[in-house]
Amino acid sequence: MGTVELTKDNFDQVVSENDFILIDFWAAWCGPCRQFAPVFESASERHPDLVFAKVDTEAQTELAAAFEIQSIPTLMIVRDNVAVFAQPGALPEPALEDLIGQARQLDMDEVRKSIEEGKAGA
Repeated sequence: MGTVELTKDNFDQVVSENDFILIDFWAAWCGPCRQFAPVFESASERHPDLVFAKVDTEAQTELAAAFEIQSIPTLMIVRDNVAVFAQPGALPEPALEDLIGQARQLDMDEVRKSIEEGKAGA
C-alpha cells in the first residue's frame, strides 16, 4: 500500500476508517527523519494489512501541535482510535518490527478498560 500523507483535512477520516495505523511525524530538514524514512517505508511493504502514514510537521503544524509533537521523528501507533504508542526517535528496523509485533498483540478491550479506569481515578 505504501505510505499515506496525513493532513488536517484527511486525518480524522483515515484514523476512523482504519483500526491500526503507524504515523511518522517528520520534516524534510530533519536528518534522523530522512534516515528513518526508508525503514518506515520498508516496514509498510512487509505489513500491507496496516496503514503507514506520514505527517509533515512543517506543512501540518496544526496536527503536530494537536499531538504535542516536541521532537521529530516521532512514531505514533493508533489502534481502534486509541494512541497506544508515541515516542520520538528514529528506530532501527528490528526495533520497529518488534514494536509492530507488540502493538498487534495488544488486547484493545483491556487498553480501553485501563483508560476508563484512569479517567475514573482522575
